[in-house]
Amino acid sequence: MLWLIFLPLQALLALRRSHRDLALENLALRHQLQVVLRTHPRPRLRNSDRVFWVWLHHLWPGGWREHLSLVRPETVIGWHRRGWRLYWTWRSRSRRGQLRLRPEVRDLIATMSRDNSLWGTERIRRELLKLGTVVSNRSIRRYRWRGTERPSHGQSWHTFLTNQLQGIWAADLFVVQTIGFKTLYVLFFIRHGRRELVHCNVTASPTAAWIWRQVLEATPWGQHPAHLIHDRDAVYGRDIDVRLAKLGIDGVRTPFRAPRANAIGERVVRTFRAECLDHLIVINERHLRAVLTEFIRYYNHERPHRTLALEIPVPRSVMQEGRVVSRPILGGLHHLRASRVNSDCILPPYSVSGRTRP
Repeated sequence: MLWLIFLPLQALLALRRSHRDLALENLALRHQLQVVLRTHPRPRLRNSDRVFWVWLHHLWPGGWREHLSLVRPETVIGWHRRGWRLYWTWRSRSRRGQLRLRPEVRDLIATMSRDNSLWGTERIRRELLKLGTVVSNRSIRRYRWRGTERPSHGQSWHTFLTNQLQGIWAADLFVVQTIGFKTLYVLFFIRHGRRELVHCNVTASPTAAWIWRQVLEATPWGQHPAHLIHDRDAVYGRDIDVRLAKLGIDGVRTPFRAPRANAIGERVVRTFRAECLDHLIVINERHLRAVLTEFIRYYNHERPHRTLALEIPVPRSVMQEGRVVSRPILGGLHHLRASRVNSDCILPPYSVSGRTRP
């Protein structure tokens, strides 16, 4: 009922206002009524409605807030600021209507910065000048690669492994379940340079002393690598890297939750399972040793590797004379095709409990 009391008072005050203010007030109220009737029951504003209130904000700065009921005044001010930014974005656009740099130049900047993480903006600009491409430092900073995988110390695992490939070995441990639900552990050492399995052994109870004995058996007469990559399994012992250093080997412990740091070792485990162990049931430790002995002999001397351009880890001459015959491996799990002369050659014997014997 209070609004009925104040209504005559508002009418008397309106007689003292200018005709311009009354017209603008009438226009504002009519517009809001039109919006409510158009989008009943929930008012929804269009871009034209927003433009109208921004225009009314400039035309009637002293009274537009009192008659605004659909939205808050701060919303109208936000519309004005957004329009201001759009206006200056339009004013600062390129007059020619095209990008400042060609797409191939932008892609080249991103590729150079991604492949050379140690290069700064000035170095990239210098390399582009060698190619006859003039680009400012500001454009290089705008289009350079900003991925989250940039190595913090300037060297990735791929770079490290490529530079030290010939002197790197990898060690890994995986488990095998027997027919009696007994767990056996397989430890192997693989050479990165030729993907050659240099040592492998099986046990039912791995310990740090057993691991160290396998290291000594894998590196006789000083034939040791420069680096040995291994994971953080507690079975290696806390002082494994210190003991390796006494042999002249740099022990490289992989980071936490980084299986790709020992990617070759993990890939060999997958090969063991996919091409051998997943297709048979291991009876006991003796059976597993026999199976792994035959498979490792096949792996080192017969199985081609894509990383080695389809060569085998232990190179040998290709025999093209004689009739092609088939030779079964692991009871027929794999069949080798070779000439009769080549198939008659005796492969070097291999024992899972030791190295390849001459």
